[in-house]
Amino acid sequence: MIVLITGVTGQDGSYLAELLLAQGHKVFGLRRRSSSFNTARVDHIYRDSHLPGNGGLMLVNGDMADTSSLYRVISELKPDRIYNLAAQSHVGVSFDEPEYTADSVALGTLRLLECIRNLGMSDSVKMYQASTSELFGGQETTKYSEQSQFNPRSPYATAKLYAHKICENYREAYGLFCATGILFNHESPRRGPTFVTRKITMGIARILNGDSMPIYLGNLDAVRDWGHAKDYVEAMQLIIEYPRPKNYVVSTGVGRTVRDFVFKACEVAGLNPISRGLGQNEEIIDKKSSRVIVKIDPRYLRPLEVDHLVGDSSLIRQELGWKPKISFETLVEEMMNSDLEPTKIARNW
Repeated sequence: MIVLITGVTGQDGSYLAELLLAQGHKVFGLRRRSSSFNTARVDHIYRDSHLPGNGGLMLVNGDMADTSSLYRVISELKPDRIYNLAAQSHVGVSFDEPEYTADSVALGTLRLLECIRNLGMSDSVKMYQASTSELFGGQETTKYSEQSQFNPRSPYATAKLYAHKICENYREAYGLFCATGILFNHESPRRGPTFVTRKITMGIARILNGDSMPIYLGNLDAVRDWGHAKDYVEAMQLIIEYPRPKNYVVSTGVGRTVRDFVFKACEVAGLNPISRGLGQNEEIIDKKSSRVIVKIDPRYLRPLEVDHLVGDSSLIRQELGWKPKISFETLVEEMMNSDLEPTKIARNW
């Protein structure tokens, strides 16, 4: 089977490529051409197309903002499966770069669908679209399912809502197989350093290595449903291989605050975290040394806050038999230990 993954150099793309290669599929990854390569997450599975033999990820140049390049790639590869994971996926950045976010996330998805349709491949290609829990906007304190109302609260979420709905539209209008996974937060050691979970684990490692600057965060009370990216890419494959294209929520069903993540990461690193102060004056310190680990910076508060995102993944568990295998505790331990390892830090001050 020939598979094309957009966003292959990201966290999810790299784990998905590993999974599909292990199953014997021929996997191609779309990368945006630039003067420097951003392929660290997939370098270990990359195979130069000039080399003889099979196996390994092959990269092709293309851009979600350029229809002609997508048309060329799809027409040449004739993939059986397309996983659309490409996006400017940082919620905070989307407020600073709304136009680019909309172009890459919303219109990028439309371009892919139009390429499939205009190439007459609607009956031969199955497409997976990466949707997000940010669609729900945190307007309730209940768990969100496939039937919950959408309420996007950022340019990123709004662009993802367009992508989600245009997939449904092409599914109904043209019979195109486009299934979506509404994935709640999923992390790993491959998560980018600007995302809050990795910012926390990298920051703790930096502090333990002697840096005096604390980690600056925004809303410590925000509740998220955190799983491991390895589990979630398995859900993606189950969704695209189901006979009918549907929408599925993928989540652990357990909510934890950003503060909970900080405390668990500190404990893994051998610290004894305690909180002092209220609101924007709150700090998290190490009880043993009184060293400040986390401070609040109001600049990291979103213009529209999303306070509570926890998913109800009953449908995918019942219909496809998916369930998360990696616990929150194991996830944090893996991320924290990964960021501690390069510096060979002693765990005691």
